Amino acid sequence: MNNLLASARWRCMMLVVGLGLGSTATIWGQKCTVEAVQYKGWQAEQLANRWVKLTFVPQLGGRLMQVEFDGHPYLFVNPRFAGQTISSEQAAGKWINYGGDKIWPMPEGNDDEQHWVLESSLLDDGAYSFKTLEQSAHCTVLLEGPADPVTGLQYTRQVSIDADSPAIRFHALMHNATAHTLKWSVQSVSQYNLASAANPQTFNRDFWAYTEENPSSSYLDHFHVRDGLVNDPSFSIEGGLFRLHWMNLQNEVWVDSPGGWLAVVDGESGFGMIERFDYDSSASYPGKATVIFYKNGPSIRMNDAGNPEIAIRPQLQMPYYMEAEVNSPLVTLKPGASAAFDTTWYPVHASPQVVRVTEAGLTSSSLEAKVSAGGIHVDGIFSPVAEGHLELRVYDHGGRDTKRVTLDQVSPKSVATVHADIPLDFKPSRVALHLIASDGSDWGLLDEAKVQGGAEGK
Repeated sequence: MNNLLASARWRCMMLVVGLGLGSTATIWGQKCTVEAVQYKGWQAEQLANRWVKLTFVPQLGGRLMQVEFDGHPYLFVNPRFAGQTISSEQAAGKWINYGGDKIWPMPEGNDDEQHWVLESSLLDDGAYSFKTLEQSAHCTVLLEGPADPVTGLQYTRQVSIDADSPAIRFHALMHNATAHTLKWSVQSVSQYNLASAANPQTFNRDFWAYTEENPSSSYLDHFHVRDGLVNDPSFSIEGGLFRLHWMNLQNEVWVDSPGGWLAVVDGESGFGMIERFDYDSSASYPGKATVIFYKNGPSIRMNDAGNPEIAIRPQLQMPYYMEAEVNSPLVTLKPGASAAFDTTWYPVHASPQVVRVTEAGLTSSSLEAKVSAGGIHVDGIFSPVAEGHLELRVYDHGGRDTKRVTLDQVSPKSVATVHADIPLDFKPSRVALHLIASDGSDWGLLDEAKVQGGAEGK
């Protein structure tokens, strides 16, 4: 079994990638840091490097309360509970939504002891310990929670960054703290802020979420609306992707995606986040879903007269956010056993539309290659996950990797627009665009295309 483990609406800086145009500098020898800070009234811990800043509030279920990249905060922090720590006794069975990012058990519900009731509990908002495991070229922190007598689970979570990378790595551990066998999935739950940056009193109308469609989906529409309007216009399938255009209406949608990733893009600010995980085709997932999106907002309900109406509450009680959730497979745990769930986040600048996501980054406009005088012309728009350069590989009609062209430097802090003329002395058939990191490592394919106008043959 596999380890369970990113116009006024587009403000990101565009980096035009051609041949021999400029470069980006790498800061060598810079370390990542871990330090205690105050955050919105909470005693917090901060993990940071030159790319990202992660703020944890350990006493609230080990929450990662905020992630910042290039000055942009991604996560929703509930102003209603800022600076507060509410005990389970004070919550009296209610769920206290502080915001941020955390892990919790799946499946949810009150059917039996193998379902988890969503409420204030030790797993969700109990006090976790915080420990720095490593602080140098790599920084790793450990958050360890108490054993929960309701589910029988105990959670620990290691979070790591490197000194010179925006990548954020999570290693969650689900431990059976009982003397009997348990069966659970662990879920990563990230609440993204959907208030408009221009006017926080209204919602962001250009926020998108994506994951890979399952062509052999168990769901009729290749996704399952578990709660809310079944014909919610927020959801669609296009180009092999499940697409969510956020609208201010409560809904929860389940996707049995086999892609091992989800992506969210804020078209208003030009920032995006890719969350990657390992998908196991032989495993069983809760409700068959690997990815779940929950949209907060007004809902349809029946009033006392038996008529449908829109349930609308004040914004403080109905804030603008969306949950992006990733499920691990269901795991049977013997007493004292543990199972891990690994995820990695890649913050980027991005345009709102996504057509492809690979390990190397996000494609907003597909790579195109056309025959031109003396060679080919290539175009495309991409969001790379690492600093380095793009390399175009040109293949002849025999399928040989005949020419490699180094394009300009790229960075996650800029959207990369490829617009280049490539001279050739042979007839090309196809091209592939790779991301080569600053250390020379090949991150693999961003996108590929057949050459348009290329004659067949040698």
